[in-house]
Amino acid sequence: MSIARYFHTASILTNGTVLVNGGFTAGRTYTVTTELYDPSTGMWTNTGNMISPRRLHTASVLRDGKVLVAGGEIGWENLASAELYDPSTGSWTNIGNMSTARMGHTASILANGSVLIAGGANEHVLATSELYNPSTELWTNTGTLTDARYEHTASVLTDGKVLVVGGYTAGRLLSAELYDPSTGLWTKTGSMKNAPVSHTASVLTDGKVLVVGGRDFGVTLNSAELYDPSTGSWTNTGSMHRARLSHTASVLTNGKVLVIDGVGVGELSSAELYDPSTGIWTQIRSLHADRHLHTASVLKNGNVLVVGGARELDYHLNSAELYDTSIEVCTDATSKNIKQVKNTASILNNDHVLFPDDHHDFDLNNTELFS
Repeated sequence: MSIARYFHTASILTNGTVLVNGGFTAGRTYTVTTELYDPSTGMWTNTGNMISPRRLHTASVLRDGKVLVAGGEIGWENLASAELYDPSTGSWTNIGNMSTARMGHTASILANGSVLIAGGANEHVLATSELYNPSTELWTNTGTLTDARYEHTASVLTDGKVLVVGGYTAGRLLSAELYDPSTGLWTKTGSMKNAPVSHTASVLTDGKVLVVGGRDFGVTLNSAELYDPSTGSWTNTGSMHRARLSHTASVLTNGKVLVIDGVGVGELSSAELYDPSTGIWTQIRSLHADRHLHTASVLKNGNVLVVGGARELDYHLNSAELYDTSIEVCTDATSKNIKQVKNTASILNNDHVLFPDDHHDFDLNNTELFS
C-alpha cells in the first residue's frame, strides 16, 4: 500500500477489487486515504479520499455495489457520520448521520439489504442499534440489545437472524444474543464458556458459528467454541496450537477456516487451519510478517489477501500477503513471480476484530500475499 495502516477496513467490491480505507497511520495520525487492490495485476492504486478520517469504523458493501462507512472515532471524538463510496466514480458522499455516535460497533447486512448497526461505545458502552435503508438513505432506531457491548462480533445466520457475541462492558460478557429482523427485537440465547474480546466469529458451511481466541479478563485464549442455531447452545471444539487475539479468521471455499497472526506470547506470524469435519487445527507455514489489527479478505478466486496491521514496538505495516488455497503458500501480494513453497498453515476470516491499546509508529512498506 502507499501508506502503513491499522484499525482500517477492507471490502471486496463487486468487480473483485479490494477497497481499503481509513485507520491509524504514522505519527498516530487518522487517515482519510483510500486504496484499491487489483488481484489480477497485484497492484495498488489510490482512489478518492473519505470526507472524514476515522478508525474503529465499519464498512459494508451494499447490493448496488456502493460501500457504506459508518461511525468510528478521531482523537477523542466519536463519530455519528456516515458516507458512501461509489466505485463507478471513485468518490465519497456524506449521507445522514446515525442517531448515536459510536465506535467499536458492528455492521451486518440483512436479507432485505438493510444494514444493522449494533452496540459500540462513545462516552458510554451502548446497547442501542439502528438500521440503514439504502433505498431511502435514512437511519431508523431498532431494538435495544439485552447487554450493552462494544468490540463484539456479529454474524448473520442462515435464517437471517444476527448473532452477537462477546465484547466489553462493565463486566465479563458470557452472554450471546439474537436479533430478529422480522420483529426488530433482541433475545438472549445460550451463554458461552468464555467471555471473549478481540476474538473472531465465522459462520461455517453447516450454519454453525465458530468463535475463536480473544482474551478473557487478561487471559489470551487458544480455545474455540461452536454455536448451534438449531439448539441455541455452545460446545467446545478443538483448541488452536497458539493462543491469540486481534487475529483474523476467514472461511475458505473448501469450508475450512484460516486463522492468521494476532497477539499471543508476543507478536505472532503463525497461521492455522480449522477443519469443521474433524474439529482439529493444523499449523501451516507462517506469514512473512507478524501482525495484528490487520484485515483478511477472501478474494473471488478463493485466495486470501492479508493487509496492513501493527507490530511489536508499535511498527505499522503497509505490507500485504496473499494466501493461495490451492498450494497453501503465502507470497508478497504485489509479486507475480515468487517461488511458491508448500506450507501447512491455516487462515480465518473475521468481522471487525479490534484491540483497544494505542501504538507508537514506525512504517514498513512491503506487501505480501498469503496463498
